[in-house]
Amino acid sequence: MTSAESTDQRRYILSEHAFSAPRLEPALYIVSTPIGNLGDITVRGLETLAGASVIACEDTRVTGTLTHRFGLKTPLMPYHEHNSDRQRPKILEALDRGDAIALVSDAGTPLISDPGYRLVRDVVAAGHKVIPIPGASALLAGLVGSGLPSDSVLFAGFLPQKGGPKKTRLAELAKIPATLVLYESPRRLGATLATMAEIMGEAREAAVARELTKRFETFERGTLAELAETFSGDAPKGEIVIMLAPAEDGPEAAAEDADALLSEALRDMPVSAAAKSVAKQTGLDRNELYKRALELKADVGT
Repeated sequence: MTSAESTDQRRYILSEHAFSAPRLEPALYIVSTPIGNLGDITVRGLETLAGASVIACEDTRVTGTLTHRFGLKTPLMPYHEHNSDRQRPKILEALDRGDAIALVSDAGTPLISDPGYRLVRDVVAAGHKVIPIPGASALLAGLVGSGLPSDSVLFAGFLPQKGGPKKTRLAELAKIPATLVLYESPRRLGATLATMAEIMGEAREAAVARELTKRFETFERGTLAELAETFSGDAPKGEIVIMLAPAEDGPEAAAEDADALLSEALRDMPVSAAAKSVAKQTGLDRNELYKRALELKADVGT
């Protein structure tokens, strides 16, 4: 690694005007980069990338597009999950020498669903400063455009890919009284939404954001059943963010709602079918609903 010492090296270009970045103090800088639209880079982000000794990035080709756009001369080094064990000691050595290191991901804020936290942990343990440079985040962009409550939020990252672990994780998340935000692969989106409807209830409100900040940015909003149907065909293109409305009310209110649904279903269905139907609507445990349906049926008979 070589330090970006000269003024020319610490230059960036914005709207065809060249600016010199201030010299940075030695630290690891966690720099947010655009998630699609390159115009979303912040001035502070550009100053940091221009003034750093080196930029550690997931893919030098992706980050190279950004640095070329803004005339940055800072050297790039690859840092990703496959080489992180080899690269972390080099970054720590550079910090020991007094260098300023910028860490970026391919898009958005580093450490959100990537291995960067291990580097931060080791940098802190070595006694060096870590300085976040905020900016674009698909998590926040999706949340604020979803139309769902934002006062209490849980980011759940990516779900397990296999069916059994995925269902288990969704069951764990189902009762959390906060808006849930998840990332998903486009090719798994339809199946994941169908599984969410099965586990969390068809009527649960949700939103799917696609291609955030890009030309074809879209938000689809509706119930999980409606969204599962919308995305049941060919896989969409682009990055996906899924937002789910909070689990409604507490256990007592949920039980009252379930009783009302069971009572209505028992008018036309046997106990087993009624429990299955209400479980599908609410995401509640089918066996528990079956027991409750038996109690309700017995009460009606007395």
